[in-house]
Amino acid sequence: MNSPNIASLVNLLGFTVGVALYALLLVMVVRHRQAKGKFSFDFLLLATAILGLLWNAGELIAVVWKDFGAGAVAPVLLAISYSALGFLPSVVVHSAWKNSEPENRNTGWLTYAAYGLSLLATFFHFKSIVLYDVAPSDAALRILTVGSLALLAGLLVFNFRALAENKRIWIAALLIFAVSALHLSSDAEENSSWLVELVAHQSSLPLALAILLQDYRFAFADLFLKRALSLLLVSLTAFGVYVFAAAPLFALHTAHEENDIQRVSITLTFWIATALVYPSLHGFAVWLVDNIILRRADYASLRVEISKTIEQRDSVEDVLNETCRRLALALSARKSDWNLISENETNLPAVNFAVRRAEIFVPVAESPFYAIHLDDFSGGRRLLSGELEMLEAVALLAARRIDALRVTHERCAREIREQEFSKLATEAQLTALRAQINPHFLFNALTTIGYLINAAPDKAFATLMKLTALLRRVLKSGGEFSTLSEEIELVESYLEIERARFEERLAVEIDVPKDLRALCIPALILQPLAENAVKHGISKAARGGAVKISARLSNEKDRVFLELKVSDSGAGAVSGELERNRRSGVGLNNIEQRLRSYYGTSAVLRIESQAGRGTTAEIKFPVSESAFIK
Repeated sequence: MNSPNIASLVNLLGFTVGVALYALLLVMVVRHRQAKGKFSFDFLLLATAILGLLWNAGELIAVVWKDFGAGAVAPVLLAISYSALGFLPSVVVHSAWKNSEPENRNTGWLTYAAYGLSLLATFFHFKSIVLYDVAPSDAALRILTVGSLALLAGLLVFNFRALAENKRIWIAALLIFAVSALHLSSDAEENSSWLVELVAHQSSLPLALAILLQDYRFAFADLFLKRALSLLLVSLTAFGVYVFAAAPLFALHTAHEENDIQRVSITLTFWIATALVYPSLHGFAVWLVDNIILRRADYASLRVEISKTIEQRDSVEDVLNETCRRLALALSARKSDWNLISENETNLPAVNFAVRRAEIFVPVAESPFYAIHLDDFSGGRRLLSGELEMLEAVALLAARRIDALRVTHERCAREIREQEFSKLATEAQLTALRAQINPHFLFNALTTIGYLINAAPDKAFATLMKLTALLRRVLKSGGEFSTLSEEIELVESYLEIERARFEERLAVEIDVPKDLRALCIPALILQPLAENAVKHGISKAARGGAVKISARLSNEKDRVFLELKVSDSGAGAVSGELERNRRSGVGLNNIEQRLRSYYGTSAVLRIESQAGRGTTAEIKFPVSESAFIK
């Protein structure tokens, strides 16, 4: 097949495909308009479909007309066809204006100039019919050539801040049109190669794609581009099979009849082969639109990423905010937010999609419930089944994370409440234990005073004054802790009261370094030991004895401990008697329970006693720098 025949075949095939594509676009514009029953078509899409259909249909009729030799093509038909082609660059500029900044008035004036240029070209086409009965007009085509280059320069200047991707679309579409108009106005069209004819006569397709990609990337990419590319690919495949395979084989059968069985078999074979390869071509078109033109996210990877991200969030608000942000980026939504919904609204569908808006229900286990809103999709995007499934999966992931956080927060709140209850119970217990000491000590002191009233009234009165001062000191401090110095003073006051009773039979020795007296220790922890030393040791010894109180620090396993000792040189006790006294004594039980409450197993109370040699009680518990009261 020679070059002119290939060029004619390219034109015939190109115009046929163009009519099919623009007819498909026109049908979709009508079917998917925003409102039914009134004129609500998008002007740019409708203009693109009608102009492209007029151009390709007019040229297809002209080619078929010439082929059948029915005479000259009607000039009016050519004038209409070329005028429609001349308006497509204006629609491209209009689309660029629509996507530019609102205050960019220069692009608006450029749009008006573009439509004026197209009207001027149309005027020259019909003027040529009236004066010369010829169409198209060479002057009109030259005007469009120069005008398209001027429009391109204007777009680059006035839309300097536009995205580089948009600039590439304008440049490619308008340059192809300029080359097409220049070629159509020349005299060499009849002897052009098939590649030149393809660029010259099919320039409407790049212009239409430029309009769709700028303003309707998502609205018609799934509906139109996938089908359009599939049609183009199968047409190119059929064209290639015919030119490079079928035509050479037919040439080998020139000596046979035109309809011999082998020629028919070859034609049917290539038809079947083209049909079999169509699914692969359509799959490639889908991949090309999703990954190259629309740059759709990999939804499987997106779900994994969102799952990992929200697992690191520790609050319901953070989970919902992060989910909104990631979905808005993936689906090109300019706005995203979430809100609480009432329980009676849980019958909503998982994803409710409307024009430029989507609502995703988050199916948490119990109220309050949530809904995520995505608004203002760029490029008129529509959600497909794959995207709806992704949104449902992401909403389920968010719901499971929110449920997990709620369970965790409820568990933490319950533990905090339990700790508060435990703390209150411990404080109540310690208050009760501390209250046991004061009456016990008071009864012993009053017994001593009662004894002195009969034996030495003056001493009884002095002792009563000391007891009054002592009780004032005890009742003045209601806290659970006091300083070691305050405890020593309290014990000294108590022993002075007891000395009034025992006189020279009771000796007292205090060995507590000054640097330890600022330590904070449990209140009234030494007084019961001193009381036991007097009651069970000194009082039972005929000659009395001495009570010694000492304090020192020790280090064990990188921890500092305070050791408090209260010892007496009184009668002492055997092991069985010591155990009975320990179990029945109020003071010792009080000390052990309080130490266990404050320090756990780190505190120790040890009591050692030997008959005739006295008793030693030792308290040992950990301290830190914070235990020193400044």
